[in-house]
Amino acid sequence: MNTEKGGKLAKAKGFKKSKPGTYLSIGTTLFGAVSVIKQAKKAKGEQDTLQLVDAIVSAAAIATGVALLVRELRRMSSDDVLAD
Repeated sequence: MNTEKGGKLAKAKGFKKSKPGTYLSIGTTLFGAVSVIKQAKKAKGEQDTLQLVDAIVSAAAIATGVALLVRELRRMSSDDVLAD
């Protein structure tokens, strides 16, 4: 693990996305939900339990990702208010 100042880990922790970048990330993540919905419908039609479970897990991952991005946006907004 790289713990020295200026190391890769320190740079990664300090990285912040811009608001437009975060909105773009939310959009692309939600766009991925379309394929998960199609996968779930197909699995349900074919009565394929394993594919249905996969679709559910993928949907949970998408929901978690969007929640994290929304939290990041809220933090950015609160940082902007404090900066004024």
